[in-house]
Amino acid sequence: MLLIPAIDIKDGKCVRLKQGRMEDDTVYSDDPVAMAGRWVEAGARRLHLVDLNGAVAGKPVNSSVIHEIAKAFPQIPIQVGGGIRDEDTIQTYLDAGVRFVIVGTKAVTAPHFVSDICLEFPGHIVVGLDVRDSKVAIDGWSKLSRHDAVDLALKFEEDGVEAIVFTDIRRDGMMNGLNVDATVSFAQNLKIPVIASGGVTNLDDIRALCAVEHEGIVGAVTGRAIYEGSLDFKVAQTLADELSKPG
Repeated sequence: MLLIPAIDIKDGKCVRLKQGRMEDDTVYSDDPVAMAGRWVEAGARRLHLVDLNGAVAGKPVNSSVIHEIAKAFPQIPIQVGGGIRDEDTIQTYLDAGVRFVIVGTKAVTAPHFVSDICLEFPGHIVVGLDVRDSKVAIDGWSKLSRHDAVDLALKFEEDGVEAIVFTDIRRDGMMNGLNVDATVSFAQNLKIPVIASGGVTNLDDIRALCAVEHEGIVGAVTGRAIYEGSLDFKVAQTLADELSKPG
């Protein structure tokens, strides 16, 4: 079970939002590169970067910061989301050293885009599905689509995506626990890995996730909890490694 620190970037700073509301942010650092270093030093084996301004603008806004982080930690796989809506953006991120790009809104509004980029960039495409009551939200969570999350995920699996990041919007940034049941019922429909996101708060969440790892849940993105101290990242990853050991 891989724990993946989230570094959400707004106006060049490391922040966290509550339920995706841009106006409801908490600034944790003016230096996202240094913050990335903190998590790498604590044992992170992957980083989750989100260009929040980019998600709203529909194109990269904080890409220079993301490039700096990729350059500073070339040994760490980095997954990036936020404003990735065309092939040129994907190519630029991959050239900068990013390992995975996460496509969200464009995957929902133009599903053929996913099949095209999976062919063009095999092994690098992840789809992020932000879900409320089984429906997928788009445009930085500001709109709820009519699409069922599982139906879309099955199509993306067929297209060849590497994984799905499944975010329960109701839990994200609220510090009230991960929705394990919803994540499991989603993952059970798929063969590709699922990364849980939204609500990882304490070691009980880590234990609950490791208990369902066999359902195809390979990792979890964690944000506010590790910034506010309800979850010690190093302790949590050590626990996850222990619980994930065979036998």
